[in-house]
Amino acid sequence: MPRHVRVPLRVRRPPRVTVAVLCAALLLGAVAWFVLGGVGTNQAHTGGAAPDPTGSGAAPAGRLAGWPLFAERSGLATDQLRRLEAAGRTGEAAAIRRIADQPTAAWFADEAPGYADRAARLVRAAAAAGQVPVLSVYFVPGRDCSGHSVGGARDDAAYLRWIGALADALAGHRAIVVLEPDAVAQAAEGCLDAAAAAARYRLLGAAVEAFRAQPGVRVYLDAGNPTWVEPNRMAPALRASGIDRAHGFALNVANFEHTADNIAYGTALSGLLGGAHFVVDTSRNGNGPARQGAGDRHWCNPPGRALGAAPTVETGHPLADAFLWVKRPGESDGACTAGAPAAGRWYQRYALELAGHRG
Repeated sequence: MPRHVRVPLRVRRPPRVTVAVLCAALLLGAVAWFVLGGVGTNQAHTGGAAPDPTGSGAAPAGRLAGWPLFAERSGLATDQLRRLEAAGRTGEAAAIRRIADQPTAAWFADEAPGYADRAARLVRAAAAAGQVPVLSVYFVPGRDCSGHSVGGARDDAAYLRWIGALADALAGHRAIVVLEPDAVAQAAEGCLDAAAAAARYRLLGAAVEAFRAQPGVRVYLDAGNPTWVEPNRMAPALRASGIDRAHGFALNVANFEHTADNIAYGTALSGLLGGAHFVVDTSRNGNGPARQGAGDRHWCNPPGRALGAAPTVETGHPLADAFLWVKRPGESDGACTAGAPAAGRWYQRYALELAGHRG
C-alpha cells in the first residue's frame, strides 16, 4: 500500500465565504435540489450505514445505488489488527477493527513498479466479491504545493502516461475514483501562478477523460472542503478541470468538517455546476473539525476527533452519491507534532483515539 497518503495543506483559516456569496450559491443549490430531487427506491446496502445527517428522513437513490463498497482487508490497519490479536491485546484490537473492517480507499500516489498491476488486482478482487473499490489518485505534478505530501509526477507527460496505465488497469470493471485531492482547490487559492494553474486544470481534464473512457468507472474530481474556497471561485476552477465530463466532485478528503456542512456546501456548488453530484469523505469527521485558529493542529492529526459515518451509498440526499472513507483512519497526516510519524504511516495512538478507545 502506498505510504504517501495525502494531507490537506490550506485549511487552517476560518471560512472566507461571504454571506452574500454563500446565500446566492445556496439559493441556486436549492433550485437544483428541487429539480433533481426525486426520491428513489433502489438503495444499495453496504453495512453500517449511518443515520441521515440532513435529518430529512428521505432515502433517494444516488448515482452509485446498487454499488456495494469493497473492504480490501489489507493495509496498515489490518496489519496492526493482526498484531494486536496475536499479542492478546483484545481491547485495542476491538478498537482497530472498527477501522480495519470498513471499506476504505486504496491510494495510488507514486510510480513504484507494479502500480497498474496492483490496481488490476484490486478491481478483480472487488469484482469477485461482488463489490466496488474506491481509488484515490494522487500524483499530479507539484502535489501539495511543498506541504507534508509534496511529490507527484516529474512532468505532465509522465503524469499522463501514469494516468493512462492506471485507467487501462480498470478496464472491464467497476470502480470509484477520487481524483487528485487538493489539486483544484490549491490552484484556485493561488498556490500556482495563473499559467501553471491553467496547465494543471488542463491536465486534470485529461485525467478525467482517461477514467471516463472506462465504462465501469465513476470519477469524482476533488473540490476541497467547505472552509476553503467559496463556491463561486471553486465552480469555474472545476469547470476548467473537466467537471462536466466527470461524474461529480469529492469533498472533505482527509478533513474533519461536519457532514451536514459538506452537504450544504456541495449543494451550493452543485447549483453553480448544473446539478453535479458529489461524494463526502466521512472517515474522521465524527466530532467535526478542531477549533479554527489552531494552525497545523486544525488539520494535522488534531486531537479529540472521531470516526465518522460508515461508508455507504445510502446518504439520504439526492445529490450526495456516497459517504466514503477516502482518508484511511489511523494513517498520519504528517510529522507535525512530537511523536507523529510522516504522512501516510501508521499512528497507533491517534488511531485508537479516533476509534474511541480509552485505556
